[in-house]
Amino acid sequence: MMLTEAEIEIVLLSLQVAAWAVTISLVPGVLLGWLLARWESPLRAVLQGAVMLPLVLPPVVTGYLLLWLFGVSGPLGGAWESITGGRIAYTTGACVIAAAVVGFPLMVEGIRLSVIGVDPRLEMVSRSLGRKKLSTFLRVTLPLSLPGVLAGAVLSFARALGEFGATIVLAGNVEGETRTIPVAVYTLLNQPGAEAGVWRLVAISVAISMGALLAASWLARRQRRRAGEH
Repeated sequence: MMLTEAEIEIVLLSLQVAAWAVTISLVPGVLLGWLLARWESPLRAVLQGAVMLPLVLPPVVTGYLLLWLFGVSGPLGGAWESITGGRIAYTTGACVIAAAVVGFPLMVEGIRLSVIGVDPRLEMVSRSLGRKKLSTFLRVTLPLSLPGVLAGAVLSFARALGEFGATIVLAGNVEGETRTIPVAVYTLLNQPGAEAGVWRLVAISVAISMGALLAASWLARRQRRRAGEH
């Protein structure tokens, strides 16, 4: 199966968008995952519901809300344009934002479950030896939950790679800039005689997503084994 030059560009753009989406989500995802695992408060359920909202909202609705925020007349998009002179909507950056938002809940949930699997007594021992909360988190909690963090990141990457609804609303369908694999497949479906191109992109998408899921499954098993050792 040989991809055309245009299809290679689409695949590379999709991988770039998904990678950037995971990168900008990782630090807030780790912090929120830890908070939702360790925070004892009635407000935790509210926060968790807010984090998980993109999973249950229709993607087009998520895209519309993002467009309201990041469009040229939106509070964030307007501020960005006044400062930089550029826009966010209908750019590659908009693809990254949409992909990051829809993949974020999967990352946070994976990290939350991983942190829950860390024995709190190990953290208590670290604190009793004089370490601060941040030092305990960095030296004890994070290393022990790292396989789960990576699994959450991989699942977020796979979800970002397949994002369509929010992307088409916020970023549109600009060739070479916002035309990711799902958007390209949608475009080709409306073009007579483009079935071969559709199948090539579908095959690449399935292969990448399957690889990501297998990696996440392996990391999850490793996390369970590590939790069993403690």
